[in-house]
Amino acid sequence: MSVRVRFAPSPTGPLHIGGVRTALFNYLFAKKHGGTFYLRVEDTDQTRFVPGAEAYIMEALDWLGIAPDETLGKNEKYGPYRQSERKEIYQQYVQELLHKGWAYYAFDTPEALDALRKEAEANGQNFMYGWHNRMQLNTSLHCTEQELQEKLAKGLPYVVRFKIPENQTLVFHDIIRGEIQVETNTLDDKVLFKSDGMPTYHLANIVDDHLMETTHVIRGEEWLPSLALHVLLYRAFDWKAPEFAHLPLILKPIGNGKLSKRDGDKYGFPVFPLEWKTEEGISMGYREQGYLPEAVVNFLALLGWNDGTEQELFTLEELVQKFDLHRVHKAGAKFDPEKNKWFNHQYLQKQTPESLLEGFVKELQKHQITHSYSNAQLVQMIGLLKERAHFVQDLWELSHYFFVAPTAYDEKAKAKWTEETKQILQQYHNWLQTAAFTNVEQLENDTKQWLTDQNIGLGKLMPALRLSLVGALQGPHLFDIAFLLGKPQVLQRIQQAIA
Repeated sequence: MSVRVRFAPSPTGPLHIGGVRTALFNYLFAKKHGGTFYLRVEDTDQTRFVPGAEAYIMEALDWLGIAPDETLGKNEKYGPYRQSERKEIYQQYVQELLHKGWAYYAFDTPEALDALRKEAEANGQNFMYGWHNRMQLNTSLHCTEQELQEKLAKGLPYVVRFKIPENQTLVFHDIIRGEIQVETNTLDDKVLFKSDGMPTYHLANIVDDHLMETTHVIRGEEWLPSLALHVLLYRAFDWKAPEFAHLPLILKPIGNGKLSKRDGDKYGFPVFPLEWKTEEGISMGYREQGYLPEAVVNFLALLGWNDGTEQELFTLEELVQKFDLHRVHKAGAKFDPEKNKWFNHQYLQKQTPESLLEGFVKELQKHQITHSYSNAQLVQMIGLLKERAHFVQDLWELSHYFFVAPTAYDEKAKAKWTEETKQILQQYHNWLQTAAFTNVEQLENDTKQWLTDQNIGLGKLMPALRLSLVGALQGPHLFDIAFLLGKPQVLQRIQQAIA
C-alpha cells in the first residue's frame, strides 16, 4: 500500500504555527515516499466551529507551498473530507462496537456526573469513569435488552462509551518514541458517540483514518495520551492500525511550556501563518509581517528535526529528499523568533531586486511617499539595500534618505566637523556644478582625481559628503547613493549641510 498521510485540523480559529509544522512534516513524509498528503476537516464539535477558519487553513497551506493532494473540493477520492458531512457513516460503526461488546450506552445526567466529580475531589481523588465503577453507574451494562430499548424509545439523552479492557498491559510502537507501554486500568471509558448523532473526535478519527486508507498518523505530542484508546479501537474493529509518530512540542522562547498566542503577544512575534482578524483585534501573521514562505517552511522544519549535518538552509525540495521521521527528536523544540528573522534575511538575499519591487512600492505608498524615480532606479536602489534587510518593510527604513532630504544629522559625526570640513565641502560643491555626472564609476574617479589635484585626503571629504546626503554615516556605496539622487539633489543637500 502506498503512503497516505493526513493533516486533520479543527476549524476552531486560526491555524497555530505548531499545526503548520505538523502539516509540513506530513507533507514532507508523503512526498519523500511518493505518497499522498490529504487534509480532512475535523469539525465534529460544532459548538467550537469558527466561520472562516477552513478557508484560512487552506490559504495558509497554499501560501507555504504545501497544499494537500486531496481535500474539500479537490480530488475527493475518499470524500467527504469534512467530518460533519460523514456522520451517517459513524452510526454503523458505533453499532458494530456495541454489538461486539466493545462499547455501551451511558445515560448519566451531567448533574449526576458533576456530583461524582465533586465527591471524588472532596476525597482528594480524580473522578474516572471506567472499569472500577461502570457497573454501578447508569449504563446498559447492567440492564436487560428490553430496559435498554425502553430508555432509547423514551428519547433519554445518552452517550456511547468505549469499554476499556481490564488488567491488560498494552505495548505499541511509535516511530519517534519507540516502545510505549500503558496499563489499561489507568484509562477511562471515553465517550465515542452522543445522542445528537455526532461522534467524538476519537471515533471519527479512527473510522476516517481507516476508510481513507491512512498508513501513517503523524501528529503532535498532545495526542500521546489518546494513543492507547486509538490502538484499542483498531483492535476492536479488527483493523490494521497505521504507524504512529508523535512530534515534539514547540516550546516558548523563554522558559518551559508549549508556545501559545500569549507568548507572541508578549514578545511581539506571530504564532499564526496568516493574519487573523476578529472583533477583539488583529493577530499577527508571518505573511503580513513580511516573512517569505520559504523561510517559514525552513525554520519550521528544523523545529524538532535535523538531517544530522550543520546545514541550516534547505529548499522545500531538499527537505523532501532528506526528511526522515527517525531523525525527529523526542524533546521539545524551543521557538527562536530572532533566529527566524535570520532565516528570512537569508531568503530575502536570494530574491532578485525585481521580485522585491512590488513590495517596496507598497511600502512607499504606505508611507505616502511621492517620487520621480523610475522602476529601474527603484530596482537599482533595492539591489544596493537588500543586503542589510531582513524584511521588505526594512527597505523603507534603509532607503528613506533617497526620498526625504535629511533635516537633522548624526550628532557624533557632526561633532567632528570643522571650518576646514565646510571649506572642502564648499569647494567640492563648486567643482561638482560643472563636473560630468554620467555614471557611478565616472563620478567616483573624477572625484578622487579632484581630491588628488587639490591635495585633499579622501577621509576629509567622504564622511562629510555621506553625512550631507544621508544624515548619518551609513548606507551603501557613497557614489551609488549620489548617482541615484542625481546632481541637483546632491548639490542641494551639500549646500543645506554647509548651512
